[in-house]
Amino acid sequence: MSLTTFSIVAYSAEEDALGVAVTSKFLAAAALVSWAQSGAGAVATQAFAKVGFGPDGLKMMGGGMGAEEVLEKLLANDPNRDHRQVGLVDTKGGAAAHTGRDCFDWAGHLIGDSFTCQGNILTGGDTLEAMAEAYRNTGGELSDRLVAALLAGDTVGGDSRGKQSAGVLVVRPNGGYGGDNDRYMDLRVDDDPEPVKKLQDLLTMHHLYFGSNDPDKMVAIDGKIAADLQKILRELDFYNGQINGEWNVDTRDAFWAFCGNENLEERWNPEESPEYIDQRVLDFILERYA
Repeated sequence: MSLTTFSIVAYSAEEDALGVAVTSKFLAAAALVSWAQSGAGAVATQAFAKVGFGPDGLKMMGGGMGAEEVLEKLLANDPNRDHRQVGLVDTKGGAAAHTGRDCFDWAGHLIGDSFTCQGNILTGGDTLEAMAEAYRNTGGELSDRLVAALLAGDTVGGDSRGKQSAGVLVVRPNGGYGGDNDRYMDLRVDDDPEPVKKLQDLLTMHHLYFGSNDPDKMVAIDGKIAADLQKILRELDFYNGQINGEWNVDTRDAFWAFCGNENLEERWNPEESPEYIDQRVLDFILERYA
């Protein structure tokens, strides 16, 4: 198995988050390359990939080993180490990477502060340099920076064989759906002519459906907003009352049913802030349904 690809593995101390982003001319590359566990670390295993480097590396980092020590142990008894490429980060921000001397050109890695970029069969080393620059200079959360790095690498060159798949995986404590797991994000584009651009679209959707409400972007549901939502709810058969601009119990119940139907229950809840809505969510609803 030759996973000719480029990836970035990173740790964000601000978010206590770990992540991997990858793209490749390989079907569903992220399913094999990307590994991460909150409280342990993150791993990208590629080239003549040994998939076991993922779970084995996480287990060792979860036991307290740093990324460099884990990398040494993973490669120590591996007869195919010269064909392997792997990048790791730990929860202290330690980063380590290996590019075997027999990986196909262009192959290499670039280690930065709490991240590492690696790739093989690339158009050149400028792919990794562009990734590192984009990661350092992009705002937003870890996922935004990881995908920005992929896009930058893809733009300047990327995989010399072409494009097929991409993915971004981010874990953080209690970051998963419902808060009882660490899988904050696991988005994959398994087969697409422009996988990184498609991944960007999925990332935007993820922020919409699962992002946290920003207190600075919350708006009061006044009479006009209530009337606009009542019109939509009535057209979609969630509400059969009058369009009077009153944000009453019947309207709120209808809107809550709508949120459940449209998978927006993470963004509005009648028990939390029933009289307010995130402006981004409101804009999305009005644009799509009005």
